[in-house]
Amino acid sequence: MQIAILLYDRFTALDAIGPYETLGLIPDAEVVFVAERPGVHRSDKGSLNLVAEAGLGDVTAPDVLVVPGGPGQAALMTDGPLHDWIRAVDAGTTWTTSVCTGSLILAAAGLLRGRRATSHWLALDLLPTYGAEPTGERVVFDGKYVTAAGVSSGIDMGLTLAGRIAGDLVAQTIQLGIEYDPQPPYDAGSPDKAPADVVAALREHGNAILAGKRWRDAGTEGN
Repeated sequence: MQIAILLYDRFTALDAIGPYETLGLIPDAEVVFVAERPGVHRSDKGSLNLVAEAGLGDVTAPDVLVVPGGPGQAALMTDGPLHDWIRAVDAGTTWTTSVCTGSLILAAAGLLRGRRATSHWLALDLLPTYGAEPTGERVVFDGKYVTAAGVSSGIDMGLTLAGRIAGDLVAQTIQLGIEYDPQPPYDAGSPDKAPADVVAALREHGNAILAGKRWRDAGTEGN
């Protein structure tokens, strides 16, 4: 089973690595990093690189497609060779998935029209622009399309999909193997739970922070 994870400049690292660490542990899984331009791609923080050894023409029939999000997503919303490739491989995938704002790329390619989908909470209101029905759920299945909310939810998506593909025992074994037992120090992981001032601050500076800038720099922009 081939799992293709799309890379591009300024992707969010955990969006790609979460599914890599979970789906990649399914027995007989082969993970390939693919990009429109093969080679090194820098994450949104600028200090982590991943290498896409395959170009679009090298990956034509993946069983699972994973599209991560990140600030670089904004440059990938215009129809072109990448969207053509996404549509072409989607015709044969068993599962087409995304994490965070990766769902906007799928939506812009026309794959989520009329479907329920999620994204990072700051980007949910952009989904209807492309005909998708936004939902605040953490992981959303609509047919073979699986979208995950922001960043860390890619781990949940990977484990949930692993269960669908290989069964609960395998998925639970993967979860135990990576010791995924979240016990966060704060209950501020969603806009429904976080303090109002935290939500307001992220709404104000969210674009800069999600783009990888330091909180101090984002908070003082324009001053």
